[in-house]
Amino acid sequence: MSIRTLISTSIAALAMLPALAVHAQSQLTSTQPVASTAAAAIAPAARTTLDYRMNERIVQVPAGANGEALLETTVFQPDGAGPFPLIVINHGKDPGRPSLQQRDRFYHMATAFVKRGYAVMVPMRQGFSKSGGRYRDQGCDMTANGYLQAEDVRATLDFARRQPWVDGEHIVVAGQSYGGLATIALGTGSLPGVRGLINFAGGLRDDSDRCAWRSQLVSAFAEYGSKAKLPSLWMYGQNDSLFGPELAHRMHDAYAQAGGRGRLVEFSAFKRDSHGMLASRDGEKVWLEDTERFLKEIGMPTEVVFDVAPMPTPARTGFAKVDDVKAVPFLSENGRRAYAEYLTKLTPRAFAVSPSGAWTWAEEGEDPDGRALATCSAKSKEPCRLYSVDDYVVWNDSRLDQAEKASATAALTPVPPAPAALTAAAAPAAAAGAPITSVGSTTVR
Repeated sequence: MSIRTLISTSIAALAMLPALAVHAQSQLTSTQPVASTAAAAIAPAARTTLDYRMNERIVQVPAGANGEALLETTVFQPDGAGPFPLIVINHGKDPGRPSLQQRDRFYHMATAFVKRGYAVMVPMRQGFSKSGGRYRDQGCDMTANGYLQAEDVRATLDFARRQPWVDGEHIVVAGQSYGGLATIALGTGSLPGVRGLINFAGGLRDDSDRCAWRSQLVSAFAEYGSKAKLPSLWMYGQNDSLFGPELAHRMHDAYAQAGGRGRLVEFSAFKRDSHGMLASRDGEKVWLEDTERFLKEIGMPTEVVFDVAPMPTPARTGFAKVDDVKAVPFLSENGRRAYAEYLTKLTPRAFAVSPSGAWTWAEEGEDPDGRALATCSAKSKEPCRLYSVDDYVVWNDSRLDQAEKASATAALTPVPPAPAALTAAAAPAAAAGAPITSVGSTTVR
């Protein structure tokens, strides 16, 4: 039996996935926070998972035939009671089981919209992350897949219009990858208060043997175009690993020729893979100008009216040059090779170390500083600290105590290879398209 893989990421495709590498002497464990699934409209979550600067919270949105499936939905909004114009942002599908997919936040895009006075909702659809219900798909029938996913987006809009903090007459819906397909499918129905749709690299890929997924996507967008009721903006990059320029033009042409109103923006190559543009801190430089133009065309606000305090960043120190591999404390030879590899990674990035010899680097995506530090600390018996961020060193040697210095000397002994059982346990991550993880001298994806 052939292995069927659906790939349509919310963060990035394969090479563009937010990367994380870790070395430790303990077995890998999950650090994914668990959100509450209480039936209350607003569900409490761990303070460390929420950003108070944008009033981030998690709400449970009823979906499904009788509202029995609760959608884990992230909300950001400015200070105040509102009502605020609203953007709903729809996620893609990571490789692997949807229930294991992390809660999407579209943090960088959400920040830009909160500054402009918007409330932001990011619903995890049925079967994804901590949402109720089950993941539904119709195999290679891309038209049906888009319609199925759009049902949960519609439920989110119905919920939103009942909230006092939402301006129900000023709503825009956006989506990335599979969420882009769902967004355009959504536009075939009546959507009170929704003024336009934004499709970022929309589509769904199916690599099974008997699925002509490209032509299926073209047919799906033709169907949606024939029933489209709203204007739309489409943005696809030249180096998108899933939906390249030729396919993007075929999909858009089919949509437009069937009657859909949509402007296609083909932007130049973005980093390793433009499919992950929205997940990148630098993506705003690509999408913002065309998005603001579209928002003005459909009568949505674009002026910055709120200030969002920037995340605090570690101070630059003069401890060493960032490319001085030998200056990094605590590392074995394997660790130094890992740091040399880290220096080839894209910014934003961060590298953390521990007196135990543990190390972690994180690249791209949301908060690489926090991801690197949290993962290193979870795998180490000793506290971890950031050594470098982006292109500079943040380490301060004066903070070392005698115990740390003794540990640093001990850590110079090369770490033995990971046990075979641990290597085998990590192997399934390859099929799931997981971030890069290094255990001892063994690297798996």
